[in-house]
Amino acid sequence: MKLQQLRYIVEVASCGSVTEAARRLFVSQPSVTAAVRDLEREMGITVFERTSKGMVTTTEGQTFLGYARQVLEQADLLEERYKRDTEPVPRFAVSCQHYSFAVNAFVDVIRAFDAARYEFTLREEQTHEIIEDVAHMKSELGVLYLSDANRDVIGRMLRAEELEFRPLFSCATHVFLSSSHPLAGRASVALDDLAGYPYLSYEQGDFNSFYFSEEPLSTLGRSKNIRVRDRATLFNLLIGLDGYTVCSGVISHELNGETIVAVPLDVDDRMEVGIATRRDTHLSRYGEAFVEAIRSHIPQGPPS
Repeated sequence: MKLQQLRYIVEVASCGSVTEAARRLFVSQPSVTAAVRDLEREMGITVFERTSKGMVTTTEGQTFLGYARQVLEQADLLEERYKRDTEPVPRFAVSCQHYSFAVNAFVDVIRAFDAARYEFTLREEQTHEIIEDVAHMKSELGVLYLSDANRDVIGRMLRAEELEFRPLFSCATHVFLSSSHPLAGRASVALDDLAGYPYLSYEQGDFNSFYFSEEPLSTLGRSKNIRVRDRATLFNLLIGLDGYTVCSGVISHELNGETIVAVPLDVDDRMEVGIATRRDTHLSRYGEAFVEAIRSHIPQGPPS
């Protein structure tokens, strides 16, 4: 097994295509095909299923790729440390639910470790994708929340993937509203006050159950439901339709302006926001800086 083979196989997984991987690697397609085939034969596994839509990673392939990425990261660190003709290339990846404070923290990390070259990745994703990314080492850490409603199920998933949850802060449940919403000026709102207004939530794909929902109280029935995939769309719909979403109440006016406000929700429910990491591992300096940056964007504690 050679590092070159690992680089080829990781690139194929990223592209989903041998042809595109070869183009990005500046090598011939037969070279990549042979490297993947020889590595699968040597390791006695099937990393990819060959389909009409391209190369699809198998379950055992996902696990193998997680270790492959770790080996390549360590090899890169060795080269950066001991090869005098190369400059260190900072690498850091985070997967998170749709939190503006996570984006702010990510910006802070890049500013703190700015260099001539770097490879940083921020993924705002569905809940199960966050867990998979960290488990398969695509991301160093994931940002998500636990509550009384989802703690058992999400906790079981984390343990099955040999991950652990580290709390960052706890907060009362809020709603995000447009600043022009009829309820925006209230000191707090009750669930009955929101009846009849469109409810917005993040779509979770095949895992669209309330255990994976980013929004607390997702089991409650609503007459008007809208699901979206990204934060910008959700906020635009909040403004355009006088809708609402249930959230932590932590918002960045730097990123989102003054058009979205957080109002406490009159329910006995709390969110515990934290990070998911691989068990028995230490965060890199970028991971540590990211966590500290999140805390800095909640200077006096989150709304409670």
